[in-house]
Amino acid sequence: MPRRPRAPRLETRTARLKLPIRKKPHDFVSIAPGIQLGYRRCKGAGRWVVKVADGHGRYWTKRVGYADDHEAADREHILDWWAAQDKARALARGKDAGGGRPATVAEAIADYARDLEKRGGDKVNASRARFHLTPALLGTPVGLLSARQLRRWRDGLALKPATLNRTLRALKAALNFAVATDPTRIGNREAWRVGLGALSDSFNTRNTILSDAEVRAIVAAAYAVDPAFGLYVETAAVTGARVSQLAGLHVGDLQADRDDPRLMLPSSRKGRGRRYVVRKPVPITTDLAAKLKTAAGNRAPTTPLLLRADGGRWQPAKSDHLRLFAQAAESVGLACTMYSLRHSAVVRAILAGVPLRVIAAQVDSSAAMLERVYSQFILDHSDSLARHGLLDLRPPVAPIGGC
Repeated sequence: MPRRPRAPRLETRTARLKLPIRKKPHDFVSIAPGIQLGYRRCKGAGRWVVKVADGHGRYWTKRVGYADDHEAADREHILDWWAAQDKARALARGKDAGGGRPATVAEAIADYARDLEKRGGDKVNASRARFHLTPALLGTPVGLLSARQLRRWRDGLALKPATLNRTLRALKAALNFAVATDPTRIGNREAWRVGLGALSDSFNTRNTILSDAEVRAIVAAAYAVDPAFGLYVETAAVTGARVSQLAGLHVGDLQADRDDPRLMLPSSRKGRGRRYVVRKPVPITTDLAAKLKTAAGNRAPTTPLLLRADGGRWQPAKSDHLRLFAQAAESVGLACTMYSLRHSAVVRAILAGVPLRVIAAQVDSSAAMLERVYSQFILDHSDSLARHGLLDLRPPVAPIGGC
């Protein structure tokens, strides 16, 4: 039979009622590794209090229940010393669903993932940070996180600035969700506001912009690798769509019999509050429209428009196209990812003079984000326009003949 920790001053109500009344609990006794049980003497019935260490010199406390000072123990609401030990262990180890134990970072991320799924969001946004978090951080209660602890973790990540910022945003969103669900006990939001501050000047570091000739070469190489993959890549190059949008295209989204063919491109799941898919018209070339119409054949309007060579639908995961795209890019001497087709499509439209608001609607983004990410290309395009407003300080040329 397992050993039951003894505490002469706490085991009996007679001994407990001799203790002075005070807010600070009496006699924290170790009942398991990292778990201690104490007793707070009150004017009425006392309270059992558990103290749980996080392994890094900090701890959290939580009231376990009322002591059997004036009522008989029932092992639910009124607890004697022995029942309080059992409940304290369950509470500390997360086995007491109704105990309200403060959420750890791992649990905050899991809760946020479930909320995203309910709202139709992408769970990858919740799990992005989990891969890089240490076991110690994952097991730390959210309310005990410190800015210094989070800053040390952030600075230790060997990630590109843009990737690091996306990871930080995902973790902050999960921690903010934990605050929203437990605001009374989690009051350290400033810890991750300071400790998880984003790195500046990270947007353009990951943007590979391809020339039109390079895009044509990659599309041709993709067709050489696999005709079905070539059609997938050409659609991405023409529309600038994300892979999640390409995967969501249906046969009924193709409007190929118009003078101005287009795709009703589904929105992605990026952004706040997106619960429903919205389809927006995006123009495509007549050549691509003809290829897509041939590929669609007589399939039902609700079936996927773009299919793999084996007849399955393309998935939004990188692993679905990463190897094929790398093979196509390498064959033409380029080192880039499929997302470079999106960047290149946006820049192509900017340099062609398409208004930013129109581009943003077509690529499922915002004008503000385009200005932030592609500012250098916007300046290149606006250079000739800005010259019309320059002041010429040269003296005017005198007319010939002096009149």
